[in-house]
Parts: sequence; structure tokens; C-alpha cells
Amino acid sequence: MSQDISDTFKLQLTQMRTDLLAQLRAQRGGRVGRAESAAEARENASDDWAAADAERDLTFALEERESAELVAIDEALKRIADGSFGQCTDCGIDIGTARLHANPTAMRCVACQEKAEKAHGGVSTPSM
Repeated sequence: MSQDISDTFKLQLTQMRTDLLAQLRAQRGGRVGRAESAAEARENASDDWAAADAERDLTFALEERESAELVAIDEALKRIADGSFGQCTDCGIDIGTARLHANPTAMRCVACQEKAEKAHGGVSTPSM
């Protein structure tokens, strides 16, 4: 992959990382940690603890997904740095540029991603 294209993806991934970190901070009320945020939400819930628990569980699930996305972004940035960005980690062929524009954290070509998803019962694996 050319340096210009790598630089373009590096800028895109860096912006995605910055946006995601800002979103995580906002969800946690600034720099408040996950446990403190959950305790505060529970204290603020009047008598409807079930609703507060459901909201907390949803928040945790979203944060887990966002944390996994952050790891995927960091891994993609490492692949750019080591020159392996854009190559399928399973078969080694080039991942299509259109796929990378749609999902710059993609680690696999479409064919290998489909195989991985079938192997896991149709569930997308972390190394998308």
C-alpha cells in the first residue's frame, strides 16, 4: 500500500480514536470511572432500581463494544506502522481499498472474514 494511502487511513483511524475516547469520557461523566458512574446512576434513580440496573447493563455493554473498537483501531494503527496494514492476516492477500474505507480496522479480506464468521456461527469475530 502506498504511503499516501496509508497516511489517509492513519488520519482516519486517529480521528476515529479521538472521537471514541471523547464519547467514552462523555458517557462516564468526564473522567469518572465505570464503577463510580454506575453507583451515581443508581443513587440518582428514585425507587426504580430495576430500570437503573437495566440502563447500567446497557451502558456497560456499549462501553465493552466501544473498548473493543478502540483496541481494533490501535491494532490497525500498529499495522500501518509496521507496513502490514491492508493485508489479510489469514491469507496474506491485499484487502480491497473499498473494504478498508468502509471498515479501516478490517484485518481480513471479505472471503476470510466470511469463513471466520461461519466458523463462529455467523457471529462477527473481533478481527474484522
